[in-house]
Amino acid sequence: MVFLTMLAIFVAKIAHVSLGTVRIIFLTRGESRIAATIGFFEVIIYLAALSMVLTNIDQWSNILAYGLGFASGNLVGSWIEEKIAVGYVLAQIVTAKNGGTLDQSLRELGYGVTSMPSYGIEGAPRTNLQVLLKRKELPALLKQMKEIEPEAFISIFDTRKIMGGYFSRMKAK
Repeated sequence: MVFLTMLAIFVAKIAHVSLGTVRIIFLTRGESRIAATIGFFEVIIYLAALSMVLTNIDQWSNILAYGLGFASGNLVGSWIEEKIAVGYVLAQIVTAKNGGTLDQSLRELGYGVTSMPSYGIEGAPRTNLQVLLKRKELPALLKQMKEIEPEAFISIFDTRKIMGGYFSRMKAK
């Protein structure tokens, strides 16, 4: 019976923390209704796990299961977050090579690209490319960049909201 209680606490805490991670992701992406629904189930699971621990507070093994479930829930939650990949990112690509060739290659692959001249730390000319894409598409872009321009400097920014432009037209299709 003690083992089953520990297992229930452990699993409930993993579910609680994982749901919390996913809820925060949806909340920061402006999906407050989805976040509220997740939060409803999250708090019920939290209360169930906590009550099992408090009812048997003299069992140190339950406290240990609660702590391990919390830690594991963080790992599971971040894994889930990577898999659902909600939202959009902006990939900023800086290259010392001919940006016109790189931006054309990316356009041929279906990406919307904004190209701007820029200058490096010592004043050397660079090309700054900005590519807005769904987070789920990011691994493919990074793989393609390794093949096309492995020396490019790439930084990724989360994007909360987009309006207008090429990407909005692509979303409508």
